[in-house]
Amino acid sequence: MTEQAVAEYRIEDLAHRSGATVRTIRAYQDRGLLPRPERRGRANVYGDTHLARLRQIADLLDRGYTLASIKELLEAWDAGRGLGGVLGLVAEVDGPWTDEKADRISRADLAARFGGSEDEAAIADAVALGILEQIPGHDDEFLVPSPQELAVAAELHAAGVPLPAISGHLRELRGQIEHIATRFLEFTTEHVFARYLGPLPPTDAEAAEAASLVRRLRPLAQQSVDAELARAMKLFATRHLHRHLSEGPVTSPVEEAHSVALPGDTIRAVQSLVGAERVPEFIAAATEREVQARTLDTLTSNHRDSRQIDQMPPIA
Repeated sequence: MTEQAVAEYRIEDLAHRSGATVRTIRAYQDRGLLPRPERRGRANVYGDTHLARLRQIADLLDRGYTLASIKELLEAWDAGRGLGGVLGLVAEVDGPWTDEKADRISRADLAARFGGSEDEAAIADAVALGILEQIPGHDDEFLVPSPQELAVAAELHAAGVPLPAISGHLRELRGQIEHIATRFLEFTTEHVFARYLGPLPPTDAEAAEAASLVRRLRPLAQQSVDAELARAMKLFATRHLHRHLSEGPVTSPVEEAHSVALPGDTIRAVQSLVGAERVPEFIAAATEREVQARTLDTLTSNHRDSRQIDQMPPIA
């Protein structure tokens, strides 16, 4: 089992991920609310502990606590006099759920991986989906939370899949994956974590035990999905290939087109309704509807005539 990679952030990345500003992060450090970063040469390096603490502060602020009260709570928790274990549990759940490490990519490198030219609409779509993240103050560079996901998109595009189709497929897939994640959480909550969810917060020992369980169960969801996806792909890909090989090429019959002269007033009236370019489509649809209506009238009339014949008195 490989050791999980430890996430590291520069202060701009930490601000972007936490929703706080760089100025706010520095103010929290000055007040003693946030631990100092690790110093490496001239750079300050932050980790998931800092990210979890920032989110905890934001949550307490939303509940109405003042910064002075929050400082007292955090000091008590850090000293082990309250809910110190809960912060560890929050950090465990809120930490990375993959060994994959975020990366950065420049606009030039991004364009090179996707055909050599920038597509602003595709970039905006990728940002909206979270495949790319804007880095404050760096317009020519993006954070890539999952380099593997970006690599998959690049391979699909190189194989001929249009970028809008890739985005649409990811949106559909994401909805299905989120459903699977929800079901897995419901399942583990019911059978594993229910005992920690009483009316009172868990003790430090209970929180530490729950955090240990999170670490043990974390890879199980992905392993289950990987195994089931491999099984399903083998099953359906084989069926798909066999069906196409057995059926051979499918050809559609060519419909013969006919020209019909229509009065000029009729054409102009249709143009005013749907525009000149859609006149043929409108006339075809209207004709089809009329044919269907007459077919229904004929079927109804035939049925009515049949009932009348059945109800006629026999001839003596």
